[in-house]
Amino acid sequence: MAKTLQRPFLLLTVATVLFSTAPFSNAIPFIVFHGIGDQCSGGVSNFTQLLSSVSGSPGSCLEIGNGEEDSWFMPLVLQASEACKKVKLMKELSQGYNIVAESQGNMVARGLIEFCHDAPPVINYVSLGGPHAGIARVPNCPSGLKCDIAEAILKLEIYNDFVQDHIAPSGYIKIPGEMTKYLEHSQYLPKLNNERPDDRNSIFKDRFASLHNLVLVMFQDDTVLIPKETSWFGYYTDEGFGTLLSTQETKLYTEDWIGLKALDDAGKVKYVSVSGEHLMISFQDVVKYVAPYLMQINKNMSLQAKHINRDVMFLQGLGSLPKWPVSAHSEHVFFNLVSRKSDPETVTLIRNSPRLHRSDLFLVLHIRSSSAGNTPFPFLPRPQIPSPLFLSPRWVASGFR
Repeated sequence: MAKTLQRPFLLLTVATVLFSTAPFSNAIPFIVFHGIGDQCSGGVSNFTQLLSSVSGSPGSCLEIGNGEEDSWFMPLVLQASEACKKVKLMKELSQGYNIVAESQGNMVARGLIEFCHDAPPVINYVSLGGPHAGIARVPNCPSGLKCDIAEAILKLEIYNDFVQDHIAPSGYIKIPGEMTKYLEHSQYLPKLNNERPDDRNSIFKDRFASLHNLVLVMFQDDTVLIPKETSWFGYYTDEGFGTLLSTQETKLYTEDWIGLKALDDAGKVKYVSVSGEHLMISFQDVVKYVAPYLMQINKNMSLQAKHINRDVMFLQGLGSLPKWPVSAHSEHVFFNLVSRKSDPETVTLIRNSPRLHRSDLFLVLHIRSSSAGNTPFPFLPRPQIPSPLFLSPRWVASGFR
């Protein structure tokens, strides 16, 4: 789950340039929760900037504790509690806000939604590869002493109280065939999903069911979440690994323990399947499935919003092309894009220019920035990268080492 989002690079770069100068004055803000083994600085910060640039809405990554270390070693109950305290102090969220969460960050996001008393309302919630129904295998951790310690402790006994108190992912590991231990000793997911028959909380259900939109994104080649269908609340039967239940076949759904069925019946749940491995999502899919739920604004939609919507549609069209076709007029194309001239002539020029690849247009951006004696786009890497280009936040943060 520490693997980070990867995105087609040039479209991300152009999107940031296109939209960075036109924020909404009355947009609903959003917050981002990163996954396990990650932190808000670096790549996640760039992803947050991208979402803000494409949607025109102000956004920030909400860090819990010290980030990477605490994502492993702070129990999820405490992570959700800290998120609750921070959100209440953010005046910009007081009238409501949206959430985008990656992987384990969804456990914190849902804890914030369900457990946080007297908090601002969450309007739209976009989940990227969230382990909502649990995972049946200990998540992989990159090499290092901290990872070795975490994995050694997890292998002792998942449902041991010490493990539950000190290793965050133990709170949503759900081993089929061990339901008695899970319900008795797991400290987080049974409460989050209202799974304990004698301890179901209608307030948690009401809060979750109050969402305006719930977007559940599953990655088709995900091997980090076992099963990947947990991103949609699907899971194995309690008896073992033999049968995988769809979302609508689970008791959580049919008995509506958390309000998921109520949301679905109201047409508020979007089940999205995208190609790629865990947390690998293309810019086109970000524009199509994430940005629209960050673009809703408070009552009065400005003319600026219409321009942003126009440009998002323009970029969606570009994102569908296998290559970014450019010609000797590449600088003309580039400056048209930067100056937001997404007019029919520009679109025609781009579509009818077959020779130059995406990376070449990127080079124009890189060269023009460098020749001006400044670097207005600090996330730009060195240009010696094969096409097509993909951006990894970790590469960005490390200068593509």
